[in-house]
Amino acid sequence: MSDIIELQRLTKSYGSVTAIRDLTLRLAPNKIYGLLGRNGAGKTTLLHMLTAQLFASSGEVKVLGEDPFENESVLRQMCFIKESQKYPETYRVMDVLKVASVLFPNWDGDYANMLVNDFELPLKRNIRKLSRGMLSALGVIVGLASRAPITIFDEPYLGLDAVARGIFYDRLLEDYEEHPRTIILSTHLIDEASKILEHVVLLEQGDVLINEDVDQLRERAFTVVGTTAKVEGFLMGKNVVHLEEFGGLLKATLVNSREAGDCRQQAQELELEVVPLSLQQLIVYLTNKKDERKVVESR
Repeated sequence: MSDIIELQRLTKSYGSVTAIRDLTLRLAPNKIYGLLGRNGAGKTTLLHMLTAQLFASSGEVKVLGEDPFENESVLRQMCFIKESQKYPETYRVMDVLKVASVLFPNWDGDYANMLVNDFELPLKRNIRKLSRGMLSALGVIVGLASRAPITIFDEPYLGLDAVARGIFYDRLLEDYEEHPRTIILSTHLIDEASKILEHVVLLEQGDVLINEDVDQLRERAFTVVGTTAKVEGFLMGKNVVHLEEFGGLLKATLVNSREAGDCRQQAQELELEVVPLSLQQLIVYLTNKKDERKVVESR
């Protein structure tokens, strides 16, 4: 099996609102994916269909080669942790970890205990008495220690402070290197997560806008700065996603085609400054692309 997740012409509608629209996507095993997009792009809906918590209106979902609905053998290979993760109010932290050890075949109790120490989580405290940050830490611990072949984090770490989020990223990457699996991070904290992402899936209005390895995307996307005349001449026939004028100069961000490998060299020959572009800024520009097209066409 070459792909661990296969989605074919997937659609999910709620009455007159379509959250996922004719989406086709394949995810390979043993990669760290970033599932990105603006609020309402369809990220959480898609994850709920992957984990058999929502039925598709049409199309096909295959996980580990099978339909995940009412399929225990598939669902036990998945761990889905989300921001609004709920636990029985009578449970203590140690009770949640005990149940998780039964649910997930690859559970590592020693690793879970190490993470409890890292996040300074009180094992005997009742769930109702945990702060938002502690609840987020608990979700992170369950997700990492599950060692599930498909592990999904849907913004579960938003309650963590910067130091704790750093611990999360470090532990995830360290454990992934020792125990490879498919990890999907749905996040708005793109700059923070970008250091660990291998592949980006960008959703826009329920469909896939970008599906590409991060290194390839960074190579194709960059910003040039120079005099207006030079930059405008350079941009002819290229895919421009952002334009900005300041002090007689023009700053342009473009995503060139995979075949245009000499694009950067052309910019340098024109004595244009080539400026690195963060993944987060690129995503912002791409998801605002309709507005930017109007700017380009009106020049």
